[in-house]
Amino acid sequence: MAHNEDDDYEYRIKEGDHIVLKRGDVYKAVQIQRKKKVIFEKQWILLDNVVGHLYGTTFEIASGGTLQPKEDKETGSSTDVKVAGTDNRNIVDDGKSQKLTRDDIETMKEQGLKNEEIIQQLIDNSSTFNNKTGYAQDKYIKKKKKKYENTVTVLKPTCRIIAMMYHGREPGKICHLRYDTLAQMLTLGNIHAGSKVLVFETCAGLVLGAIMERMGGRFSLTSCVHHPPCYGSVIQMYPGGGPVRAGVECFGFPAHFHDMLHEFPICRVNALLASTLDTSAKDPTAEEKSLNAAAEQEQIQPEAEQQEGSPAEERMETNTGDDDGQDREKLEREKRQEAKAQERKVKLEEKRRKLAAAAALLEGRNADGLVIASQFHPCSVLLGLIKFLSPSRPFVVFSQFKETLIECYTKLKEQGGTVNLMITDTWLRHYQVLPDRTHPLLLMSGGGGYLLSGTTVATDHSEPAAEEPAPKRQKVKDSEG
Repeated sequence: MAHNEDDDYEYRIKEGDHIVLKRGDVYKAVQIQRKKKVIFEKQWILLDNVVGHLYGTTFEIASGGTLQPKEDKETGSSTDVKVAGTDNRNIVDDGKSQKLTRDDIETMKEQGLKNEEIIQQLIDNSSTFNNKTGYAQDKYIKKKKKKYENTVTVLKPTCRIIAMMYHGREPGKICHLRYDTLAQMLTLGNIHAGSKVLVFETCAGLVLGAIMERMGGRFSLTSCVHHPPCYGSVIQMYPGGGPVRAGVECFGFPAHFHDMLHEFPICRVNALLASTLDTSAKDPTAEEKSLNAAAEQEQIQPEAEQQEGSPAEERMETNTGDDDGQDREKLEREKRQEAKAQERKVKLEEKRRKLAAAAALLEGRNADGLVIASQFHPCSVLLGLIKFLSPSRPFVVFSQFKETLIECYTKLKEQGGTVNLMITDTWLRHYQVLPDRTHPLLLMSGGGGYLLSGTTVATDHSEPAAEEPAPKRQKVKDSEG
């Protein structure tokens, strides 16, 4: 299929793409690789057959884990029911209404019956189904389809889908950040293409990926092949030895997308603000120390092996062939050590180069936005990073707890330089929209966290601080005579 011949080339699944598998409310992000099985909902499946189909296609899981496109059927199905009761008051849920046992259902699956046929058998063998109201029958059929239908839908990864995937499976990894709160963060932070954004997050890279998607835009993944992108820059401030970007990989950004991404350790912010940061210094960082320790361990191990073999050498019982073999092993070991040392040197030089590039972007103190979403207390991080923003630029901070944001609010009010400070929380509730029975769902998320947002303003430090007004002089009444 040629790129210029197929207008929907961008929307078709290709080998090597990152996709999201969906079944019901369960999502999983995977990458398509030939002849590689992936496990989804306790089932092994092969993704070879999804290549070439459009995103959003639903597939049936056949024998052997292969996927086949699900055929579109007419509106009328085999599970349509014409007989229904008036109410459910006389129905007793005692577990005896279904005549089929679990063994019978497993036998039907082994015989190759389709899911629709199994559901129809469950309906026919239910003694209370015809007495239920039409609404209850629809609910029963929907529940059985969710349980027995063996289908999976392939979706294109987006910010909303990845956020729902993490929030549904591992909410602790993203600080329980809900997708509607993430959307509020992108809006309040004024994230757009061509801007310079500072990000400090410990949400497995979800917030970083959402910002990159908003700045780059999914609309131009194919149009920018011949034109290098110029979408601005994102500077990720990270704690520890290195940045965590597991969530960014789920988006499946092209290689050139990462040219806009820079990284800077949060522990060196104070040195950069004080103009004492030396990016060419050879002082070992935590990562360099660990690499040096590994190199020393590798050197100690061959010495220990030589010491263990020394008694045999004292006996002088080895022949010339053994000596040659030991010499060859020693040369090979030295070559491996030299190769590893060279590789470590290249990694350290690359890290220093990235550090210098990020520092050059930060030294101008002209960033266009700041986004913080972390499990750590945000106060010290906010007060340090807000100094890199230009005047009249937005910032937004996410926290699970409002007390930490109240402290940030108080500190910002005390030091000045910010306006329009607000602490907000988002409230989300899903609704069931069906004929004659539209109502909110019974279960909902208890809270989506809190957001502190505001705008920076220029401050004139040359003027002295405002002093308290002098007390008014009391009027003295003139006394007569």
